[in-house]
Amino acid sequence: MSKKAHSKTSDAKMLEDLQRQTFDYFEQHVNPHNGLIADKSESDSPASIAAVGFGLSAYAAAVERGVLSREVARTRVLGTLRFFHSSPQGTEPDATGYKGFYYHFLDMQTGRRAWQCELSTIDTALLIAGVLSAGLYFDGASDDEREIRDLAEALYRRVDWIWAMNGSNTVTHGWKPESGFLAYSWNEEYSEALILYVLALGSPTFPITEKSYRDWTSTFQLRTAYDIEYIYAGPLFIHQFSHIWLDFRDIKDDRNREVGFDYFENSRRATLVQRQYAIDNPHGFTHYSKYGWGITASDGPGPAVRVVDGIRRKFYGYLARGAPFGPDDGTISPWAVAASLPFAPEAVCETIRHAIEQLARIHKAGRGFDASFNPTFPVSNHDPNGWVSPMRFGLNEGPIILMIENYLSGLFWKLFRQCPHVVTGLGRAGFRGGWLG
Repeated sequence: MSKKAHSKTSDAKMLEDLQRQTFDYFEQHVNPHNGLIADKSESDSPASIAAVGFGLSAYAAAVERGVLSREVARTRVLGTLRFFHSSPQGTEPDATGYKGFYYHFLDMQTGRRAWQCELSTIDTALLIAGVLSAGLYFDGASDDEREIRDLAEALYRRVDWIWAMNGSNTVTHGWKPESGFLAYSWNEEYSEALILYVLALGSPTFPITEKSYRDWTSTFQLRTAYDIEYIYAGPLFIHQFSHIWLDFRDIKDDRNREVGFDYFENSRRATLVQRQYAIDNPHGFTHYSKYGWGITASDGPGPAVRVVDGIRRKFYGYLARGAPFGPDDGTISPWAVAASLPFAPEAVCETIRHAIEQLARIHKAGRGFDASFNPTFPVSNHDPNGWVSPMRFGLNEGPIILMIENYLSGLFWKLFRQCPHVVTGLGRAGFRGGWLG
């Protein structure tokens, strides 16, 4: 076996091991009675509907990798879809959802709204993406698999995207029964809302207009960093989440045709910019290097201000960190590196391997990566890893599993290519070429 072939085989085993370890989150932090998955590993954490969406897809990957039997996965998926289909939809402040949308956080036991949070359009989109992936994956003739497909279709058809526009031209961020629609909309700058707009455009019941999508994409900004030009967004997750399900390779919308590259290539460029930023390390953060990068929305050691080696530094708590234009406080998220695997596999694999072999406290045997760490932040025990997040998050764990699967087999891209609603949504958004042809 050649050295290159051996390396590829070794990488594949490393990735499959990491994928299996990460799936532990969806085993340990799920309510088996309703399928709800905790936002984070704290004992009193509510469920996150986006984490449920990731979990519904993760079950399919677990079947493919022999972690779960198809029967066990089918039972879990069916129970989850039945819960969402039958849960209370209405204007009551303790409902589960309204107009087909769901509240961002739900009580793990009752499934009712938690924390007076918002009815979230983007988190509902991530949930529905997981719902649809389950309906596409469980394509058998059994009564249970037929019911999964029927429920997935019903849940998607119930989402009233037009209502969520609140009479404007773009989709709002959300709604609260106490105060109505939130002030912000998905109407400017490149973001994770690509998946939201494709689902909204492809809806067979409440489709939004093509103009809504074009108006949004017209605001996308080209920026150049390290001689790399790309459609800018600072946090890595923005360049990853929609790509978990949508295969943007070689398909282009109007904005892509203007700039000359597709969104997959854009994510590749964003990944390489982040890595080069860490190598350049303009702010002198500890551990930033070609093996130390991954700047995204993450838990952090703050809020705090500390003087470190004579430099006054400000540290943040949970924040959407970004590079190369900030905000950045030295917090690294290994999961964000793993979720960029399909875009820059060589750079990602060597960084994952370094984390596994050299950062034993960050990578725990049997449970994958911790959420984030900050070696620059001073800690009393003088651990070289500095501050390490005490929690794991469903929004971190899911993308690791799903993007590894896409890299190894293309599973979720293949599934969504078969969905007529997704194909319609992409077509109405102006995507042409590639596999759409």
